[in-house]
Amino acid sequence: MIERNTVMEKSVDACVPGLCARVVVNEGDKVAKGQEVAVINCMKTEISLTSEWDGIVTKVLSKEWDELEVGMPMVMLKVSDGD
Repeated sequence: MIERNTVMEKSVDACVPGLCARVVVNEGDKVAKGQEVAVINCMKTEISLTSEWDGIVTKVLSKEWDELEVGMPMVMLKVSDGD
């Protein structure tokens, strides 16, 4: 039996409203599950945003000082279905 991995695109989304303090990855970077990809500033507190998957960054949608709402995609990743 041949196993085939399906490649999917996943987003790393803002978990709280606030401002994008910084994005610490660039397009083309490989990221590991649990790796920090961005930081949100919410009420003078910095909140680290980590990837839930191993993958490759395909798009960085947020930049420093962007206003964010809960659920807003910040970084897009290409991941395989095994991750």
